[in-house]
Amino acid sequence: MERRVAERIRGALNPFGFEVHAFKVGWYNAVVQPAFHLPYTDDTLAFVVLSTPSMFEKALKPFVNKERLKIIRDPVDQCVSYHLSRLKEKFPDQTVDIMFDYELLPNRKPKFLAQTAAHVSGAAYYYQRKDVKLDPWGKKKIFGVCIHPRYGGWFAIRGLLLFPDIQVPFLEQCAPVDCVSTEEQRIELLEQFNFHWQDTRYRDIIEVKEKYSEEQKAYFATPPAERLKLLGLTQEVHRSIFH
Repeated sequence: MERRVAERIRGALNPFGFEVHAFKVGWYNAVVQPAFHLPYTDDTLAFVVLSTPSMFEKALKPFVNKERLKIIRDPVDQCVSYHLSRLKEKFPDQTVDIMFDYELLPNRKPKFLAQTAAHVSGAAYYYQRKDVKLDPWGKKKIFGVCIHPRYGGWFAIRGLLLFPDIQVPFLEQCAPVDCVSTEEQRIELLEQFNFHWQDTRYRDIIEVKEKYSEEQKAYFATPPAERLKLLGLTQEVHRSIFH
């Protein structure tokens, strides 16, 4: 069952630069605090959705060109929402719940911990302070970061797809690829991500197979309110969003 569902999802999303990885809700709930538990049974089938570097050309730009008069919030969020929401049409006999990475709970905390979901699904290894034996940071707060074996840090976790009616007790868990395996590399990665994230060096901590284009780098380096101009959106649309 999981394989058929996965093939249908990948058939719909892969051509647009997305990547999906299956997991059981119980794998995620077992490693997060109760406040972040997903309200489903342990054997519920779920998928984490990533955007790869090609999403910018394959999904975002065509979406903006087609829907330019309907852009009412962040174009990337709206593009992702469009593609994931359309998936429900592929499963007319199933309930499909979607959680987006930008959604927050009433207490302003995220609906789910994206990097943890990516790790338990095997999509990308979530490197944290606990992965360093000789901690050099003392009392400093150090945030963790996911690294993809193919894209390094050049990807994003966009959402979850949950199928509450599909139980997969025999789904086998695949460990994420530990591609930053030495102590020195892990320290360098966390150092760069926490203190020099704007220069994006942490994204290239491994040799990557594909990365963001220069146009895409410029887009994400631009303040959100000015990104629409880079996509060629009109001033009229710009005004309708921000006023």
